[in-house]
Amino acid sequence: MAERAERRLTTILAADVAEYSRLMRADEDGTLAALTACRAIVDGLIAEHRGRIANTAGDSVLAEFPSVAEGLSCALAIQGAIAKQAEPVSPDRQMRFRIGLHLGDVMIKGGDLLGDAVNIAARLQALAEPGGICVSAAVREHVGTRAAAAFADAGAQQVKNIADPVHVFRVDPRPNPAPQAGEGSALGARVGAAAAPVPLPLPDKPSVAVLPFTNMSADPEQEFFADGIAEDVITALSHYPSLFVIARNSSFTYKGRAVDMKEIRRELGVRYVLEGGLRKSGNRIRVTAQLVEAETGNHIWAEHYDRDLADIFVVQDEITEAVTIAVAPAIGDAELRRAIRKPPGTLDAWAAYQRGLWHMSVFSPDDTALAEKFFTRAIKLDPTFAGGYRGLALAQHRAAAVFQKQDFSEVLSSIGALARRAIALDGSDAGSRSFLSWAFHLEGDQERAIVEAKRALALSPNLASAHRNLGAALLFSGRPREGLALLEASIRLDPRDQNGLWNHLNRVAIASYFLREYEAAVEAAQRAIRASPDFAWPYRWLAAALGQLGRAAEAKEVLEKAIAVSPGAFDMYVRKGVPWMRPEDQAHMLEGLRKAGWEG
Repeated sequence: MAERAERRLTTILAADVAEYSRLMRADEDGTLAALTACRAIVDGLIAEHRGRIANTAGDSVLAEFPSVAEGLSCALAIQGAIAKQAEPVSPDRQMRFRIGLHLGDVMIKGGDLLGDAVNIAARLQALAEPGGICVSAAVREHVGTRAAAAFADAGAQQVKNIADPVHVFRVDPRPNPAPQAGEGSALGARVGAAAAPVPLPLPDKPSVAVLPFTNMSADPEQEFFADGIAEDVITALSHYPSLFVIARNSSFTYKGRAVDMKEIRRELGVRYVLEGGLRKSGNRIRVTAQLVEAETGNHIWAEHYDRDLADIFVVQDEITEAVTIAVAPAIGDAELRRAIRKPPGTLDAWAAYQRGLWHMSVFSPDDTALAEKFFTRAIKLDPTFAGGYRGLALAQHRAAAVFQKQDFSEVLSSIGALARRAIALDGSDAGSRSFLSWAFHLEGDQERAIVEAKRALALSPNLASAHRNLGAALLFSGRPREGLALLEASIRLDPRDQNGLWNHLNRVAIASYFLREYEAAVEAAQRAIRASPDFAWPYRWLAAALGQLGRAAEAKEVLEKAIAVSPGAFDMYVRKGVPWMRPEDQAHMLEGLRKAGWEG
């Protein structure tokens, strides 16, 4: 079987020796000795900046870095160190490197880097002067004002084997800022040490600072637009109850300053930093955004948005929504990875909760049981943490409703108690309000479920679970058209939800079935099955929809699968019925199943 290439966003550094052939012709042995010495410097600096050498050929080096900051810092360090080593050598015998730096999507196969992004880095290297560095617009926009270097815009360049022109920036190291009074003396050192701020502790949930977006355009009017996007993203992220978001007044103190991510981590006490830039060209605008883990400088997520400037406020709203919807799940994914790396004995309440969510993403009875244990641990570690109660309820519900490992009536009672406990802790928490809505829905009280979901949305308009729970309550109260729209909105808000995408698609199938749009129900049920083939529920609705369409042979085959995957679930939902299903909706489902060949 052929090895599958991995894809990822990375910072690519391409370097080679300027006039290498001329140097070799003049003195082969001396050039090889100089190259060996220079490569020891280059390789050491790449490792020091957490880079990885992907390929070497003759005088060239191809490396990747976890962040743009590390890649640019390494490039500057290489050129500085090589220049210093070459000082005693006559100018015509000096070995000088050319470096290109680009941020882009690459394929990784056998450790090597492949793709257009690598070609662009190589073309940037070829454009660099001996001892110089050329970077792409992607690198320039990501760095903003934080680099210890100056950038000269070299414009768009047409380069070999790349269809579109590449926007090039030349890099020059900035001179070090002049020392402030008192620096460099023992007294100054003591004063500086005494005045050093104590790092702020991290909050007990994911924390993020949104820095002012950098205006990369020559048009100063775009400064207001860039600030407006950052301010709107701060406001939108503040509506997520799972996030701790630094206020605008603090974030904007970094405007126009060259700052290190670790400095922001210390001064603001945040784990993540969202930064971005804006560039205007004619009537079009490009906004870039990237989420960085402040302690390591690693890029968690990056994206760009191109828009026509027909209505600047509409564009601002669109980009704000797009960034917000993407950033919150990206932080969630990063937190899951952090929790999995921790030994179980060292987990705090938040990490135990995240570990529980990870086990919920693995669709199996054993992992569901482990998730329940971690959520229980989170509650014991911090009884005031509402997330633990929500997670425990989800795990109990799956154990009973999906895997039939617990008594469903007892679980319903437990879910109601857990939801009320979460509300008692904080009635203004949107996540807890959404949780209570779900509990009322399971009990069959759709009116109260609708009220609580609307309260949650008033507190947090982009909360996917609130859209989902309001959609479910409407769906099962005879308003499937309204419910379908909200269910689709919830998937749009959280398209990477590995804990329940299959269930959300299953509800879309139910809504389509209730609307008697059976072809749409078939399509949604099939998507749910592809998302999780071991999940029994969509097979039942697929069989019913196929039965209604008169596709008897297909319907019968799917019906047999629905029963085989989980006989207990089929018995619970079909023969016994569930509290949230109206009698007329139950009869409609049974009609389709009988047409599929069920004889109950």
